[in-house]
Amino acid sequence: MDIWQQRWQAYHGAVERYVHIRISSAADAEDVIQEVFSAAFSAPHKPSSEESFRLWLIGIARNKCADYFRKKYRRPELPLIAAEQIAVLPQRFARTGDSLVLDTLEKLSLQDQQILRLCYWQELPQQEIALRLGIPLGTVKSRLHHARERFRAAYPVKPKGVSTMKTIMPDKLPDYTITPSDQPPFVCRWEELMGWFIVPRLGERLSWAMYDFPDKLRTESNDLAVTGRAMIHHTEGVEIEISTHDPLEQNQTGDDRRYVQRGLIAQLTDTHCRILSETHTQNGIKQTYTYLDGDDFLSNWGFGPDNCGNEVELKPKGLMTRNGNTITTLQGQKELLDVVGRYTVQINGKTFDTVCLVLHEAYSSGTLSEQFIDRNGRTVLWRRFNADDWHLAHYGKRWSEMLPNEEQIIVNGQTYVHWYDCITSYIL
Repeated sequence: MDIWQQRWQAYHGAVERYVHIRISSAADAEDVIQEVFSAAFSAPHKPSSEESFRLWLIGIARNKCADYFRKKYRRPELPLIAAEQIAVLPQRFARTGDSLVLDTLEKLSLQDQQILRLCYWQELPQQEIALRLGIPLGTVKSRLHHARERFRAAYPVKPKGVSTMKTIMPDKLPDYTITPSDQPPFVCRWEELMGWFIVPRLGERLSWAMYDFPDKLRTESNDLAVTGRAMIHHTEGVEIEISTHDPLEQNQTGDDRRYVQRGLIAQLTDTHCRILSETHTQNGIKQTYTYLDGDDFLSNWGFGPDNCGNEVELKPKGLMTRNGNTITTLQGQKELLDVVGRYTVQINGKTFDTVCLVLHEAYSSGTLSEQFIDRNGRTVLWRRFNADDWHLAHYGKRWSEMLPNEEQIIVNGQTYVHWYDCITSYIL
């Protein structure tokens, strides 16, 4: 037996352990080990010392693991690789050229590694992970959230072109209370862009974030800035740049699942506030939708007849009446927006006198939102509710089953279940 065979036998176990811990498929791992052996055997120059030989062999194994993931990614019938689903890379894993993802994973605690591997390598639903680990679903969500954060912090390469401005939004939603007032709702001027919370006026900046229930952990967050005047189709407005961090799946527009940039042109008049256009990049192609594009624009960005936008004078219209958590709309109408009462909101150690604006079926069928707005016309708290059967075919359960302990609102006899909240930097 020559020196090469002796050293291969001596370190074969180390190579096996290195590969198997990275590649969950036993068959694929064995193929990679054979590739390591072939590459090492055919190399014209081999290190002379045993320690150098061991490091050299592990280096070949690292490169072969990276090759494996690159090949796997290029096959469209296979699921996305773990690195991309963890959403920390500035580009596709196939272009990283090394095993930074796997090396970063090794720096984490065994508990973090376990939850990330189960979720992203084995692609198990969170319910299945909870059953396997014998822990509540909420604990799975919490562990996964913090493991992702620690992975991002440890990953050495930062996304090229991504804003380095750190969002100021907290990781967890501050506790709050909402208390009905016996005083009538006040009238105020609400100049915020509906759904985005920023006032389309030069110099304005704002951050806001979404918080999933019941854990109240931050999911998506957004940084917005009004950057200048703009005109589209001979209609003047202002341009708003939006940086979205950790976008929800439906808001992802490109290769980078951690970050999305989009631009809006919006217009604020004496009577209304509206979006005139939206621009983002999809698969390397810049796409723009404007208020002249009909349903392609209106279904996502428009509001009101002929996209007139939302009225800025906020006062009760008598379209809805509210008694506790029961709301009745005028003659059973849908797609309504109205003030339904006055409330004191205590959040983040501060107290706000607000009116409650309810949007019923305004964004999409089967949805309702509560928006608590103070005398300055700024949103203090935004809450989303789903009709109990909203997307029932997709989720397979009613929302009252999935979130049995969340608040419910009854509108014209139909149940809506609390899903998530949004807050802005205005309250911090």
